[in-house]
Amino acid sequence: MIVWRKSSYSGGGNVGGQDCVEVAELTKAIGIRDSKAPEAGHLSLPATGFTALVARIKQGELEL
Repeated sequence: MIVWRKSSYSGGGNVGGQDCVEVAELTKAIGIRDSKAPEAGHLSLPATGFTALVARIKQGELEL
């Protein structure tokens, strides 16, 4: 069973706090999904890719 949890960075600074990203530890990967549309599926990244993505977000390198 996959256990999804809300990202600690979700909901900050948005109107109504409705932006929610959930993450889960998968077999050999990290899953990311939109909590408002879990039926839409998820993105799977290897742990190193997930770490790199989070680092780029924290550094402001990506437009969100």
